[in-house]
Amino acid sequence: MGADMSDQGTAGGGLLGQAALRQGWISSEQLQQAVGEQSVSPAGTQLGELLVKKGWINLEQLRKLLQVQAQEREHAKDSPRAGYTGSTGAVQSVPAGRTKYELDGLLAKAVAAGAGDFHLHSGGAMYARIHGELRMASSAPTSSERASQLLEPILSRDQLATLRSKGEVDFAYDLGPVGRFRANVYRQHCGLSGVFRHIAPVAPTLEQLGLSTDIARFANFFQGLVLITGPTGSGKSSTLAALVELINGERSEHILCVEDPVEFVFESKQCTVNQRQVEQHTETFASALRGALREDPDVIVIGELRDQETIALALTAAETGHLVLATMTTSNAVGTIERLIGAFPSKRQSQVRSMVSESLRGVISQRLLPRSDTPGRVLALELLFLDQAVSNLIRDEKTFQIESVLQTGSSRGMRMMDVSIAELLKQGLIDRDTAQAAADDPKKFAPMKPRAHSEPAG
Repeated sequence: MGADMSDQGTAGGGLLGQAALRQGWISSEQLQQAVGEQSVSPAGTQLGELLVKKGWINLEQLRKLLQVQAQEREHAKDSPRAGYTGSTGAVQSVPAGRTKYELDGLLAKAVAAGAGDFHLHSGGAMYARIHGELRMASSAPTSSERASQLLEPILSRDQLATLRSKGEVDFAYDLGPVGRFRANVYRQHCGLSGVFRHIAPVAPTLEQLGLSTDIARFANFFQGLVLITGPTGSGKSSTLAALVELINGERSEHILCVEDPVEFVFESKQCTVNQRQVEQHTETFASALRGALREDPDVIVIGELRDQETIALALTAAETGHLVLATMTTSNAVGTIERLIGAFPSKRQSQVRSMVSESLRGVISQRLLPRSDTPGRVLALELLFLDQAVSNLIRDEKTFQIESVLQTGSSRGMRMMDVSIAELLKQGLIDRDTAQAAADDPKKFAPMKPRAHSEPAG
């Protein structure tokens, strides 16, 4: 092609891939697909070559990208922090001497096929979850010995020790341009099993996620608690990452993330971003949050509010002038508020109600539903912004009345889950069975009974 096509594999798709993304010539989904294909292509296949072959960029754009790539590499050589991203200490480029494991190829193929999760189970077949549906990746059962051969080599000495003592271990697994994986390896009666959730190389934007522009309002708060909720696999981490990136690009602040494990890796832009992993950089979420109050953060990001102590510290941080972004595994806004309060003993709940009513800024609730028009999933969304009326309902133990506020608050950007589901049904994006199964009130989506016709008089 008349140009040096070299492009070292790096987390995020390489310098060339990142430059193409910044220029707006490709989307993060296209970059993800290309690096996935590159990882399973013959040695020497370059990312730029794949982008041109797919018609996503032209030769002139490739030449410009190669120039940018060369300039950035020169700049990196002069930088004292070259090869690192953010302040996590995570090496940005995959070291040339990195050991390649057999599991790497299986994960790369799963990502190239569009999988969000990869399952490897002793005594069972391998599976990949694509568009929310679990599909068989290999029909042959995986023996216990084979599972151990695939899983144990990727674990560090400390991770192996944790697996042996506790029976399971959570960790992040970095495959460079293919992306990162949130992994869990555990023992079951047939042997070892592992589940790997793919984290895209680049944090998505709200637009790429198809999220309402109203959600961007949550990034404008400078104090208080914002919660992203939904069942497992509903995209909470992606929405959280998109909000963090929005703040990272627009404000000049200190963002402190506490995660288990670190998922999206953020590069400091306008903000300084620090990411801490539970059990690796800190003992627990709670210990990290206690320390956070002495580390001068403006924004605190909590991977998940799991227990009473973590919730209490998050509320305290929100009360003391920090913006706290966190996720919870709850189904809707009202259920989220009740879970926050219900995490505490009854004698403390009056105080907690007051704290929640004053500190909570809003709740984003998500559900990913299978599409009926094309393969894939579509997002149903509930949005609650706290105003004085909602704060009073929380304080007065009338959270059940918040639903009526959601129903009448559309002019203020609010949205009820069942209204969002009804809109998707009306647009033909989901079918009635899906709507009924996902709704908070399934009766609203029950098939209409045909009217009975009376017999004409004889």
